[in-house]
Amino acid sequence: MKKLKFNIGILLLATLIFASCNNDDDTITNLPNGGGDDQSRELVGAVYAMTNGNGQIAGNEQGPNTIITYGRYADGKLTPIGPVATGGNGGDYDGGEGLDPLISAYALTKTDDNTSLLAVNAGSNTISAFNINDDFSLTLVGTPQPTGAIGPNSIAYSERVLPGVKGLVYVTNITRPEFLSQGEPAQQGTVTGFWLMEDGALSPISGSTRDLKNRPSAVQISPDGQWLVVTSINSGAAGLATGDESEVTVFNIGGDGLLSNTPWGTGTSTLRGNAEQRNLPSAIGFQIVGNNYVVVTEAREFQYNGAPPAFPALQDGSVSTWQIQSDGSLNPISLDVRSGTGNTGRTACWLDFTADGNTFFVSNAIEAGLAAYSYDNGVVTLIDQVAATGTGTGGADNGPDAFASTDGWIDLWITDDGEYLYQLYGLDGTIGIYKINGTSLEFVGEESGNLPDTNTQGIVAI
Repeated sequence: MKKLKFNIGILLLATLIFASCNNDDDTITNLPNGGGDDQSRELVGAVYAMTNGNGQIAGNEQGPNTIITYGRYADGKLTPIGPVATGGNGGDYDGGEGLDPLISAYALTKTDDNTSLLAVNAGSNTISAFNINDDFSLTLVGTPQPTGAIGPNSIAYSERVLPGVKGLVYVTNITRPEFLSQGEPAQQGTVTGFWLMEDGALSPISGSTRDLKNRPSAVQISPDGQWLVVTSINSGAAGLATGDESEVTVFNIGGDGLLSNTPWGTGTSTLRGNAEQRNLPSAIGFQIVGNNYVVVTEAREFQYNGAPPAFPALQDGSVSTWQIQSDGSLNPISLDVRSGTGNTGRTACWLDFTADGNTFFVSNAIEAGLAAYSYDNGVVTLIDQVAATGTGTGGADNGPDAFASTDGWIDLWITDDGEYLYQLYGLDGTIGIYKINGTSLEFVGEESGNLPDTNTQGIVAI
């Protein structure tokens, strides 16, 4: 959003990208035992973060896109393995400001078996697939696949048992060409599908594209593989030609991998013109858990009458939940559960669940912090607004400089074993490391020096 700073890390990254692009097989081989200062330690996992370009802030296309790989030790600490080019370019569709450039979750995701990594190339309108090797390094498989629209920003994966197929992949695109120049309030995107083949390559699914009535921010597939859910950031916006107020949209998935022609269900926690004058929900991060409960984070940026975001008009963010019914409709459970009080938690945008499923953490970009919520069959309760904090900007009177002095905490991911949470700082080129102790977090350390200070998007941990 507003903080622009550069350092020699970007120059180093450019050098690394050049090297990776000249590697014949696009693979960066892992250093023995993870490299770093202590090569005797064994790696137990990895963290992958995406540069979404090379740090420059100029227009939608942001230059070569790269995945930075880190080996993960048993104590949660990281050691850089190396970069690998995605074969496409990053992009910025958030005004060229450098924080949360795609306004999305799951710009980077993985398969459940930890054998494939998938990434968007928002500046090239393509997605890339990587095989995850035994040493946690990456191998780019084939060539990036076009998505058929502008600004791919989120990827969903679901396992499928079909000959030659590993799973089903769907990607959301920010906008269609006719809405590009009108900006966020008016944009309408698409969702389109691919098969992920057994060799790790992507294969387009003919006839899979569906037009959306608003600007998507994230996409996920339900655990039972029956439903595809898309969230939106501009539902109810005054500039949206459709007038659509659905922050959550549900499509049915057929056995052939195709979506229903139209949504089977929609939901929103707050309608335009509400008596409380509550800002509209810009739903970004979400997960589908348990018996098809949809748990959504909501930044409160678009004003209650649909007017575009303006400082200091932002309000405390929130979490809302629904359950997908057998007919695809959404049954509301908990709506607009605030992430702060007195405008101290304005940009609740990303979340992830602990291993036991009883707690989830919500990342807040402006305040640079994590809030902890309890969860019970769709019912959510804020239990700690400041489960973790960094360098942030508090209060509602910061005006347009609200992002000038914040680390800008964006995407996060919890490891498969549930031991550690990794938080991407969108305006500092840093990854924060936290050990999970039930409903609380213990700060372990930070890893920096390998990502650009601005324009990053997407993180995955295994």
